[in-house]
Order: sequence, then structure tokens, then C-alpha cells
Amino acid sequence: MKQHYYSHGKLLLTSEYLVLDGAQALALPTKKGQHLDVSMQDKKTINWTSYLHNGDKWLDYTFTFPLEEIKSEGDAIYDRLLSILLAAKELNPSFLNTQQGYTIKSTLEFQKDWGLGSSSTLLANIARWASVDPYKLLDMTFGGSGYDIACATTESALIYQKTSTTPIVTPVIYNPPFKDELYFVYLNKKQNSRESIKHYRSLDQKALTEEKARFSRFTQDLLSCKSIVAFEKLLSEHEDNLSRILKTSTIKTQLFADYPRAIKSLGGWGGDFVLAVGTASQMDYFRNKGYETIVPYKEMILGE
Repeated sequence: MKQHYYSHGKLLLTSEYLVLDGAQALALPTKKGQHLDVSMQDKKTINWTSYLHNGDKWLDYTFTFPLEEIKSEGDAIYDRLLSILLAAKELNPSFLNTQQGYTIKSTLEFQKDWGLGSSSTLLANIARWASVDPYKLLDMTFGGSGYDIACATTESALIYQKTSTTPIVTPVIYNPPFKDELYFVYLNKKQNSRESIKHYRSLDQKALTEEKARFSRFTQDLLSCKSIVAFEKLLSEHEDNLSRILKTSTIKTQLFADYPRAIKSLGGWGGDFVLAVGTASQMDYFRNKGYETIVPYKEMILGE
């Protein structure tokens, strides 16, 4: 018997970093995600293969039972995958408790360096397979706010708010009338989210707590915004305020100071995608600077 699981990728439009402390954030699931196919086999091992978006094999691992007795292979990805399986087993002791083994195939639909959630989609799929709470599994493994887990398992945009217990996830309709002027531009490098969070956690936590309401308002204002002029103003204000908090220049100041329209970082600052407002012809500005991966909103976001 074959089981199939699928999770969507993610992009965070508002409240990056502040979402960790309970600010409301507007999150968008992407059209592309990750598949996980699980089949039983007679040999009592887990044979795991992972494939990239272009069909190339990325990982090829074999895990033996009992998993708890496996020693580190000195391979960080192998060890991380093993830790997820062990955490899932801890949450659900009946998981993997069979006399048979498994053949696992995971397949990404997007480029793994894009920062759209190669880890979160994998974790969400494993949580479904193991019948465990994905947020608890996240806490035991990668950590983070959990908005990416919410995106993995939804079919629409959502307002996400982290709490001390179960996060508040509110599906919303997000259909900006100016979406034809929204593009996602890849910065040609992947941002290390754990390093970004580490920097954020080094800041004055009391001051950050006082910023939550401000960024929750940004989220609500952006959600209801119908004017491209007002939208660009909100994006710029959001960037300026977060720049002040992080004590880091905005990506526009760093790389695109002469671009005439709004640009906003998405998720961890310094890498992955940015949101650029402009016309199709204005995207030539980025191409001329060497940023060739430019995805229109309608091609990136689920529901379009």
C-alpha cells in the first residue's frame, strides 16, 4: 500500500521576525511544494530518496532499526532527517513500530535554495505520515514561529499568530487588485533562517515586545489595502520600521537604491526572495543587475 502526502511552500508578507513574539503575520502558501510517497517493504529498513525539482536525485539514505541505536554518520542532513523521525516516534510511539520497513520518496517542486520551505514541507509531510501535531514536531526539531507549517497545510492565504499554546491560524481571502504589479525576485542566495533568528534574539526583547501591536496593524492594513499607492507606502513603512529594530539597512538601500518603486524583504533579511512592485518592463532593472529569477505573483501564490 502506498501513501501520499503533499505540503505547500510559503512566503511571509508581513511581520517577519516579530511573528516569533506573537505579532499577527500575513502568510501566503505557494503553488509549489513537496511530495512524500511512502510504501511498505519486506526489508526492515527505511530506504529514503529525495529528488530535486528537475528530477535529479538529491539524497539517498538507508536507516536501520531500531532508529534509536543509529550513530551519527557525520552527515548533517542525514542526522537532521533522523532526528525528525525520532521526534515523530517520541510523539507517537506506534509510529514505525512494525515488522516491515519503508521505501520513501520525497520530491521538491521548487528549487531547494529558494527558501520556500524545503524543510517545513518535509516536516509537515512527516507529521501527517506519523499522525502527530506538526507544531510539536517543529518545536522538537527546527524551531521557529510555525507560520511555514500553517502554510504547508492550507489552501489559502492566512493570518498567523504564535501563542504560548496552539497558534491562531485564520484563513483569509487575499486578492489584491494590483497583483499584476507584484513580482518575487530571487536574490541569488539562500538565507540561513536559524542565523537570522539568532540575530533577532540578540536584540532588546522588551523593546521588541512593544512593537508587536505596530506590526499586527501593518498586517491588517495590508490585508485590506486596495490601492497600489497605499500598498507601496505600507511596504516602505514596514521595511523602515523593521530596519530600525534590526539595526540593518533595508535590502532596497543595500542593493536597489535607485529603483523607483517599493521593494520588501520576505522572511529572513538578506537572502531568498524579495517582493518588488512594478510593471513587467520594470523588472528589466533587476535582470540588468543579474537577478534573473523573477516570478509573477500569479505564478507563485496558491489560489491565483
